[in-house]
Amino acid sequence: MKLQREAAEEESKSAFLGYGSEENNFAIKLDYNDGIRNYDIGEGFGHLAIATENVKKMEKRIKSNGGDITRGLGLVKGKCDEVVFAKDDNGYKFELIERSLSPEPLCKIMLHVGDLDRSITFYQKALGMKLLTKRDLPECKCTLAKLGYADEDKTTALELTYKYGIREYRQGDAYSQVVIATDNVHKSSEAIDRMVKILGGKVLQRPGPLPGQKITTFVDPDGWKMVCPIFINKSTSVR
Repeated sequence: MKLQREAAEEESKSAFLGYGSEENNFAIKLDYNDGIRNYDIGEGFGHLAIATENVKKMEKRIKSNGGDITRGLGLVKGKCDEVVFAKDDNGYKFELIERSLSPEPLCKIMLHVGDLDRSITFYQKALGMKLLTKRDLPECKCTLAKLGYADEDKTTALELTYKYGIREYRQGDAYSQVVIATDNVHKSSEAIDRMVKILGGKVLQRPGPLPGQKITTFVDPDGWKMVCPIFINKSTSVR
């Protein structure tokens, strides 16, 4: 990844990292708040995934930079690609996927949900995502669904995971939000409003008339916070 930009306020700092410009690629926003050394990642946030042509090379790089490989290269039940699972020094998990060159190496965000069909409907109707794949894995006692705006090898996908019998997850305080850009924030806000009333969640901020207010913020039925600004970038934010 490359550092795209930094920002600082009186008691906090932020850094945006990714594999290309924020206008065209997904970015990770890292937040540091003065005096806070540890955050609770919780149980609901799963991991981010990175696609690479050479997993072994990336695995070696992670080890040399102090990262922890929690599962070595191999096939995982329910997955077609060979993968590695790693953890950084803050405890955030990453899935490394062996895949031919992708226009978006930051290829997936995985979140746990308590009602998969409800969540699929919410993201389809509220944000216009397409269901890319849905796979039930009885041997793992879970069902996975991937949603996005293009084929999963061409863009960042949202992977929703339902574990049999688990309806709620402790989210902790490390996950901040996922940002999904829109070219019509008012239309997006209306669609989100409708689905929140039907399926649950909460609208936290609606767009206003001024340029700096062209944004809508909400939590989905499982409490995951999402932000939709007028087209700026796509990112996920963690502390």
